[in-house]
Amino acid sequence: MAEARILRIYLEDISRQRAERGEFNIINKIRHVFQRYGFRVEFCKDTDAERLKSATRRGYSLFMMQDPFHPRALTMRKAYYYPFWRVENTAKRWEFEVAQALFNPEDTDPEQAHKFTNIWRKKLFPNAMLGAETDNTVYIPLQGKLLDHRSFQTAGPLDMIRAVLQHDTDRDVVVGLHPGETYLPEEIEALKALCDGNPRLCLSAEPMETLLGRCDYVVTENSSVALSGFFLHKPAVLFAQIDFHHIAANVADLGAEAAIHAAPDMTPDFDRYVYWFLKGTALNGGAPEVEDQILDMFRRRGWVL
Repeated sequence: MAEARILRIYLEDISRQRAERGEFNIINKIRHVFQRYGFRVEFCKDTDAERLKSATRRGYSLFMMQDPFHPRALTMRKAYYYPFWRVENTAKRWEFEVAQALFNPEDTDPEQAHKFTNIWRKKLFPNAMLGAETDNTVYIPLQGKLLDHRSFQTAGPLDMIRAVLQHDTDRDVVVGLHPGETYLPEEIEALKALCDGNPRLCLSAEPMETLLGRCDYVVTENSSVALSGFFLHKPAVLFAQIDFHHIAANVADLGAEAAIHAAPDMTPDFDRYVYWFLKGTALNGGAPEVEDQILDMFRRRGWVL
């Protein structure tokens, strides 16, 4: 039996109100595409109860960053930088379509890639310059749960720091806390104890862009700072699974020692990668062709339009 031509989009209050007023650009574009194909589009509250109800309702459901737990649901997430978005059948970034894809730099025109990346480099990091002098540091942007070793990580955050200190003895290590995280007192105490016991390790409150511009390379679990570093041609070591892993030194594949030793000398084609990752594989809400991209994206996910 054909699925009912209804699309329900589940949004938090402020986003839902913007969507209802036609001020949420990418949602506006999605609504236009579905309405063109005869769908009724409804905006729903993004609560556990409402999402659970979606499994028993006819039609399709689109969540925002939430697990699409039934066959007629998908989830949507910003591809790190506005106006780029992804629509996926999983909420785990490391299982996204782009994470499974192969990156071949030869498939991307180098001039287009440089032009695109240079425009976005200036927009996102106006105070950073390519090729600026570094200060012989490794930059470790931390995320949350500093005392945990989660299933998608090869090591917990503090063990990750210890591994860098052990395997890169030539550089100082600068750690930055995530400005959006709330850390427990015991997490901060453990981190400060690690700093107190290692003269090459320090905790910095300087802005991400400053630390990123000065470092030789980035080490992280899966922070988007590593992706930002690609704009500035900074190599990265990843201790966890993520969707932008393709040109990084992955500890899961190489082991911590080999990945850390390799990183300083890595010179992948950063601009081609940024172009492929964003323009080549994500929805660009500001592009004239975005409605065609939306139609193709939802059809690839198995929805019938």
